[in-house]
Formats: sequence, structure tokens, C-alpha cells
Amino acid sequence: MRTRQADFLIEEKVMVELKAIIRLEEVHLAQAINYLETYNLKIGLLINFGASSLEFKRVLNPHVRRVNKDR
Repeated sequence: MRTRQADFLIEEKVMVELKAIIRLEEVHLAQAINYLETYNLKIGLLINFGASSLEFKRVLNPHVRRVNKDR
């Protein structure tokens, strides 16, 4: 069985998924969200180096409530 995992976990708080493709598609975003849910993380980055210019998306886990740190 092949195990899938995110490319990088930064301090077990931020997931980073790297791509080198012509264009990011919904399937790539869904994959990044799936990793967030699997690792139970709030935030991640989806970065694509394959387009004519760098593309990146901030990805949020829809199942984790945001916490206001100003309280």
C-alpha cells in the first residue's frame, strides 16, 4: 500500500505541498485540504513552481475553528 503525505510540515503547524505543473487545478486544492484534515492542521500552503510565474494558495482546513489570539 502506498502512503501519501504532505511534502513538508513546518513545526507541525503548517502543511506545505509543492507542485511543478503548468496550472493548479481543483484536484490539487482538494489534495491539500485532505492533508490538512489528515494531519488535523489549520493552515497550509499549496505552491506551484511549474507555471510561467510562481503560484501559491493559502489553504484552510474547513473543519478546524479559527481562534482569535487577541483575546
